[in-house]
Amino acid sequence: MAARHPEETIFREFLIAILLYNEAVADRLGLQPVDVAATILLEIRGPLSVGAISEELGLPSASTTRLIDRLEKAGYVRRVRGERDRRTVTVELVEGGLDDYDAACALSRRHLDAIATHYTPEQAPLLLDMFSRVAVAYRSATKELRQDAT
Repeated sequence: MAARHPEETIFREFLIAILLYNEAVADRLGLQPVDVAATILLEIRGPLSVGAISEELGLPSASTTRLIDRLEKAGYVRRVRGERDRRTVTVELVEGGLDDYDAACALSRRHLDAIATHYTPEQAPLLLDMFSRVAVAYRSATKELRQDAT
């Protein structure tokens, strides 16, 4: 069944490309796609509690624990116990832990840099605003889907 509008087809192709790329990066690193998402999340937001990772990724706590175990074993993250309350655990990236990830992303950066030549510096804020709004829209839709499933 074809999309109703050409814009929808283009956007769906974009989503497929992003999903497949994330999967290829995960395969290259010997991780799961959600592991890559967690790593990116930690890179963007900094150290997070296990609960915050679970909530951000929409995973049950047991799945989040296994995810962190995989990332820890692969050398990407470490668990840090709270100084005041040893029961609290924060997950943080390990120094140099993203080197393999950065190397895997070198190809995409090269391709994205080539795209940038098609836009003026004045257009960049508009594009970034669109990406930001699309991210918020998809996070909201994801939350609604998960709420409807329960």
